[in-house]
Amino acid sequence: MIISVRENPEYMDTAIKYFQSKWANEESLMVYEDCIENSMRTASPLPQWYLLCDHERIIGCAGLITNDFISRMDLYPWVCALYIEEDYRGNHYGAILLDKAEKDARDAGFLYLYLCTELIGFYEQYGFNYIGIGYHPWGESSRIYSKKIQSI
Repeated sequence: MIISVRENPEYMDTAIKYFQSKWANEESLMVYEDCIENSMRTASPLPQWYLLCDHERIIGCAGLITNDFISRMDLYPWVCALYIEEDYRGNHYGAILLDKAEKDARDAGFLYLYLCTELIGFYEQYGFNYIGIGYHPWGESSRIYSKKIQSI
C-alpha cells in the first residue's frame, strides 16, 4: 500500500522520521523535516512524499520534488529518496513508488520525470534513460536519467 503523506497528514511525523533514518545525517535532518512539513501547506502539486507499507510496516519511501540538489534546475520534477528495505529488495517494490510518482507528475501536467543516481542498470528497467551528468553543491556529480511520462 502506498501512503501519500499529503493525502494522509496523520503520517507526516512518521514520514519525517523514516526519511531522516534512511537519507539524512546529523547536519541534514532539518531538510526532510522542513520540506515534508511545508509540503502539507502548499497548493503546488510538488513536493510529494510517499511511504510504501506492507500491512503496518513501512518498507520503502520516495519523493517527487522540484530539484534534487543538482545543477540541472531546468529539469523537473525529480524522483528522490527512493528506498526499499533490504529484506524487501528484488521484488520490484521500487516500481510501485516510481509508478505513483509518475502518475502524480502526469496528473500535474508534466511530460517527463527525472532522477539522479550513481546506480547503473536499475532505473533503466523502469523506462529511464541516461541523459548526462549533473553537479551537486557539495562538489560531487551524479548521473541524470529521464523518462517520458506515459499518457493514459
